[in-house]
Amino acid sequence: MNDTLVPARMRPPDVLRAGGAGLRTRPLRVFLSALGIAIGIAAMIAVVGISSSSRAELDRRLEALGTNLLTVEPGDTIFGGEATLPDASVEMIGRIAPVTDVSAVGKVPETSVYRTDRIPEGRTNGLGVKAAALDLLTTVGATVGEGVWLNAATERYPVVVLGSSAAERLGVGRTDLGVRVWLGGRWFTVAGILDPVALAPELDSAALVGWPAAESYLDFDGHPTTVYTRSVEEQVEAVRDVLAATANPRSPNEVKVSRPSDALAAKQATNEAFTALLLGLGGVALLVGGVGVANTMVISVLERRSEIGLRRSLGATRGQIRLQFLAESLLLSALGGLGGVLLGITVTTLYATTQGWPSVVPVWATAGGVAATLVIGGIAGLYPAIRAARLSPTEALTAQ
Repeated sequence: MNDTLVPARMRPPDVLRAGGAGLRTRPLRVFLSALGIAIGIAAMIAVVGISSSSRAELDRRLEALGTNLLTVEPGDTIFGGEATLPDASVEMIGRIAPVTDVSAVGKVPETSVYRTDRIPEGRTNGLGVKAAALDLLTTVGATVGEGVWLNAATERYPVVVLGSSAAERLGVGRTDLGVRVWLGGRWFTVAGILDPVALAPELDSAALVGWPAAESYLDFDGHPTTVYTRSVEEQVEAVRDVLAATANPRSPNEVKVSRPSDALAAKQATNEAFTALLLGLGGVALLVGGVGVANTMVISVLERRSEIGLRRSLGATRGQIRLQFLAESLLLSALGGLGGVLLGITVTTLYATTQGWPSVVPVWATAGGVAATLVIGGIAGLYPAIRAARLSPTEALTAQ
């Protein structure tokens, strides 16, 4: 008859109970260590979530505004001078088959807008005057926030519509009181104020008057300086390739063609680079949290030598001791990871809500956050677990 004792195996629930019992004996230290992990994970989740929410808002805006807007502007002549677009360029561009909408504005040179006629001419406040076609709003996707847009009647008279920034700088907030501004040496009545135009921000700081009125009252030469076009989405690149030659057949090299949505995409790329930097900082915070876990577990081993010796005396193997302390480390990290994920999601939701964005937290970010904490916890708890397992029962029981 074999009397050799075989150590009982620890089932997963037994491992969890043993690990949890060790954590419950030091709640404050456990909380502080878990907090270090939580801060690192929350920082990473919030950075990814806010970046994803910003990207979702950009995609939503572009979907609403459309990415099929192209602009045509005069470039430079071969002698370095400023080129001009032909008067017929708008009409010629409109003949391109995939083009669905076309409109234009023309810069009125040496003309500024002021709140009153008492302001010195040099104080332009960065505001310019542009002649605008009636179909401009439809083409650029702009909306009127206050008042009305120009129509077939008002475009011939001293009537102006202000961009959002122009109205703010002039101190004009309403249009129902017969508000007037001093423009080109005469009074113009303010008919409307535009909302910010995302794809044509140059309109925000402009005072827009009708094309005929600009020619009659402001000595406008009639040349368009910016032509806006909308095309069939699938044909945008093809239209882009022929716009310069269509707008100015004689000198297509003197024409600049751009896609405003590309600027928004470039801005998003810059934001992504900044996000990478913040993720690095979040990783540092997570590493600091891992050091806190390792410190907690090492101290736990030192404080619990008697417990370890007693368990070894009662038959616990080195593997079971090692497993117990490794389970404590993993549980501690998991608590911090789950808390960090919840905190990161909360921060993202609150920030996105205040900005009016959709709240987006990628699943991979939350899953990766929890996985990262378990890896950090496993690494941080490995040495203390091995150290605890190496203690002999006699040494542990006699330790003070």
